[in-house]
Amino acid sequence: MPTDVRDVRHLGDFSATPRMLLITALALPVGAAAGVVAWALVRLIGLITNLVFYQRVASGLVAPGAVHHNPLLVLLAPVAGGLVIGLMARYGSEKIRGHGMPEAIESILMGGSKVAPRVAVLKPISSAVAIGTGGPFGAEGPIIMTGGALGSLFAQFLHLTADERKTLLVAGATAGMAATFNAPLASILLAAELLLFELRPRSLVPVTAAVSVATILRGPLLGHGAIFLSTPVLHIQTTTYLLCVVSGVVSALLAVVATLLVYASEDAFRRLPVHWMWWPAIGGVVIGLGGLIEPRALGVGYDVIDAELTGSLAIGTVVGILLVKTLIWSLSLGSGTSGGVLAPMFMIGGALGTLEAQVFPSVGVGFWALVALAGVLGGVMRSPLTGVVFSLELTHQYAALLPLVVAATTAYAVSVLILKRSVLTEKIARRGYHLSREYDVDPLEIVFVGEVMTTEVVEFAHDLDVGSSYAVLADPAGDYAAWRQQLYPVVGPDGLVGVVSRGALFQGHEVRPGDPVSAIALVDPVVTHADQPLRHVAELMARHDVTTVPVLDREDPTRVVGIVTLPQLLTGRVRDQQEARERQRLLRVRLVGRPDRTAAKSG
Repeated sequence: MPTDVRDVRHLGDFSATPRMLLITALALPVGAAAGVVAWALVRLIGLITNLVFYQRVASGLVAPGAVHHNPLLVLLAPVAGGLVIGLMARYGSEKIRGHGMPEAIESILMGGSKVAPRVAVLKPISSAVAIGTGGPFGAEGPIIMTGGALGSLFAQFLHLTADERKTLLVAGATAGMAATFNAPLASILLAAELLLFELRPRSLVPVTAAVSVATILRGPLLGHGAIFLSTPVLHIQTTTYLLCVVSGVVSALLAVVATLLVYASEDAFRRLPVHWMWWPAIGGVVIGLGGLIEPRALGVGYDVIDAELTGSLAIGTVVGILLVKTLIWSLSLGSGTSGGVLAPMFMIGGALGTLEAQVFPSVGVGFWALVALAGVLGGVMRSPLTGVVFSLELTHQYAALLPLVVAATTAYAVSVLILKRSVLTEKIARRGYHLSREYDVDPLEIVFVGEVMTTEVVEFAHDLDVGSSYAVLADPAGDYAAWRQQLYPVVGPDGLVGVVSRGALFQGHEVRPGDPVSAIALVDPVVTHADQPLRHVAELMARHDVTTVPVLDREDPTRVVGIVTLPQLLTGRVRDQQEARERQRLLRVRLVGRPDRTAAKSG
C-alpha cells in the first residue's frame, strides 16, 4: 500500500499512551495543593465560627449551639453573612453562588473545564463566611469547586486539551473532598458517577493519583481515622434487610421533599422585586429564625452528626434538627448562597434514622442513623454507590455494607421514579442544558466495520479517463451499485492510489473528459479495516470531515474489501434500540398431556 494512505486507529484516546502518564504526573501537585486548601478551608470555617458565636480566636471546627447564644446574634449573624456573600458575588464573581457541584459540572460540560482565577479565591472565603455565620451547609461543595478551580488554573497554563483540563479539574475537586472527609474511595466514585462522565484509564488514573496524595497529606494536617464514631458491634438479622428497604423508601421521600423545597425556594427568590445580591441576606433571615428554634441545626454540624451516630441526642432535639435543618437548608440554598449539600444530608439522614431507631428493632447504636444517612444521600445525589462508600469511610462500620447498599439503592430507585432530576442536576437543566447520568456501553464500540460495510464496491482503474466514468455513473439503470456509491477507490498495479468522489467528477472546475481519474483523486485518503469498531470510523469521519471511508484488507493492504458510510453507523444504534424495545418470549412451558396447539395446526 502506498505510504501516503493514512490509517488512524485510536483518535482522541490517550488512555494507554505517555499522555496518561503525563497527566498523572501533573495531577500529583494538584492533589497536594487541593489537600492544603481543604485544610485551610476547614480552619477558616472554624475561625469564623469561633469569632462570631464564641467571641474567641481559635480555628478548631465547632458548631453553634453548644452554649446559649444571644437570640439577636443567632438571628442576625446569618443575615450579615448573607450580605457579605451577596457583595462578593455581585462585585467579585457570580460563580461563587450555589453549592459547588452543579457549578463544577457546568464548567466541565459547557465551559471547556475553564475556571476563572477569582473563583479559586472567592469560593472558599464566601463558603467559610456562609458556614461560619451559621449557614446550615457543608464544606464539601465549596472545596470541590475550589479544588477544581486549582486544577483548571494549573491546566490553563499548559498546552492541554479540554479533556485533559477536565481530568485535572476533577482531580483537584475530588482530592479536596478526600482530604476533607478522609474518604478517598468515595471521592473517586463521586468523580466517576458525577464529574468525569466517563470511566477510562486516561482520567481515572490521574484522579486516583491526586486523591491518594491529598489523603496522605490529610494525616498530618487534619488527622487520621474515621470522621464520625460508630459502634463496632452489629446484630443483623434477615428482617433487618427488609426494614432497610422501608428506611430507603422513607429516605427517598425525605430527599424528594428537600429537593422540591430547594427549587421552590429558588423560584420564589427569582420572583422577588430585588436584586439577587440581596437574596443570601434574605435567606439568612430564614436561617436565623430556624436557629432560634433549634440552634444546633446551624453550621456544618459535624458534632451533631457524631451524636446521632452514637445515640447521644435527646429525641426532642432530633425532631427539631430533622425539621429545622431540612427547612433552613432547603430554603436558604435556593437564595444562591455558598455552601455544600453532603454534610446537611448527613445530619438530616442521621436524624431520620435516629427516629426510625425508636420503632425498628435494635441492631446496634447508631445503625439506623447510618442506614438513613446513606439512603438520603442516594436519594438526593442520585449517586448510591458514592453514598454507600461515603457512609463506610466516614464511620469505618464495614459490617453495615449490605444494609447500606439495600437502603441507598432503594432510595435511589424511588427518587428516580418520582423526580426527573436530582438536586445536583436540576440547576443545570434550568439553565437550558441537558445532562444525562445514565452510562452504558456505546453501541458503536461493539459493532464492527465488517458487519455493516458495503462489499459491492465499484473501483476505477488509475488510467481510466473521466469521460468513461461519466457513462457508468450517469445512468442508474446501467449500474445501480455504481450510481448510488459516492466515493470510488482508484487502484493501480500496486493497489490503492487514492479515492475520487462523485462531486469531484461532476463538479470539478478543471476536469476534462480525457484526463485520467487518478489526476483528480485524493491521494492520501482516510481508511479503516473490517476489524475496527464503528466508533473508530465515527472518530475518523468527525476528525477529517468525511462521510465515506474505504475499508482495506488487514492482511493485504493493497486490496479494498468494502466501503463504510455515515448512514451505516446507525446500525449500531438500531441494534441497541432493538435490544431495548423488542420483547420476545424465548422459552415456553408445555404441560405434559396437553396437546401442542402449534403441532396440531401444522398437522
